[in-house]
Amino acid sequence: MKKIIFMAFTALLFAACSSDDDTVETEIVPEAFAEGIFVTNEGPFNNGSGNITFISEDYSTVAQNIFRNVNGKELGNIVQSMGFTEDNAYIVVSNSHKIEIANRYSFESIDSITTGLDNPRYFVSVAGNKGYVTNWGDPIDNTDDYLAVLDLRNNTISATIPVDFGPERLLEANNKIYVAHQGGYGQNNKISVISGNSVESIITVGDVPNSMVVMGNTLYVLCGGMPDYTGTETAGSIVKVDLGTNQVMETFTFGTTEHPSSLTMDGSNLFYNLDGKVYKVSTASINLPGTAIIDGNFYTLQAKNGLLYAADAKNYASQGSLLIYDIATNQQLEEFQTGIVPGGIYFNE
Repeated sequence: MKKIIFMAFTALLFAACSSDDDTVETEIVPEAFAEGIFVTNEGPFNNGSGNITFISEDYSTVAQNIFRNVNGKELGNIVQSMGFTEDNAYIVVSNSHKIEIANRYSFESIDSITTGLDNPRYFVSVAGNKGYVTNWGDPIDNTDDYLAVLDLRNNTISATIPVDFGPERLLEANNKIYVAHQGGYGQNNKISVISGNSVESIITVGDVPNSMVVMGNTLYVLCGGMPDYTGTETAGSIVKVDLGTNQVMETFTFGTTEHPSSLTMDGSNLFYNLDGKVYKVSTASINLPGTAIIDGNFYTLQAKNGLLYAADAKNYASQGSLLIYDIATNQQLEEFQTGIVPGGIYFNE
């Protein structure tokens, strides 16, 4: 029955919507997006609206701009990221300084948070109806960055936590929040450890930490290094952090001109993008740069259950695509069109 409802909904959607710029009015369909992949599309940087693409789990249906098509309104500029808690999706819209909240299965709009956010970036939820959102504040002011603490029972900001400049991606591990300070418009080299509503400690890692994954009691941090335009180019690195002590265990360094991005993990293998290729490295023996397995200069990567999902932003001005690879064979299985600048890949289960 779910599949019949979903097919009926998508048939309605595509009958009324022939391009990403068209608007369709449709009834709310429960569980229409219950199983599949969401791609958040940032959209044009200055004057456009970002959106979200949905690809069904069996790859049979691709629906563009689902928030607008369900709710009749735009998300705003820029759709930076998304996170989930229970039945809700929290969509972070950075340049519009807000979070839109929708039911993750129907994508019906529920609420929005429009005060207390200043260039929000990424969201994570924790047990106890609590969420955290990184905020740049003024991107050229290194003193006003913070985490907003959300009360998810009423979708309000209950507290703010001042942090070092350029907080970006964050994750929860061992009942603590780990925040990577990539540096905003500058460069930083810190990981903040958040406990409750305060900074418990700060870990110094490599320059420009851009992504993190957790395996067991180890945090792996991928650091891009300072680019050459800064005048003091530094090498990228992978830093291992012991989550029990919050101490750096080991640092593995790339070449000085190598600046990796978008770390992801499947099983005991790490994957990341570097110089137009996807590399694979075993956590059992990290030898950099690892093995190049796929060609492509991807905007973001996500690995899951033997598959690698790669977002290609192409020229950053026209519609991008999501490519899916079999990690065992390194062969491309699928490619789907997305919106402009696909920057995040999320799985709805």
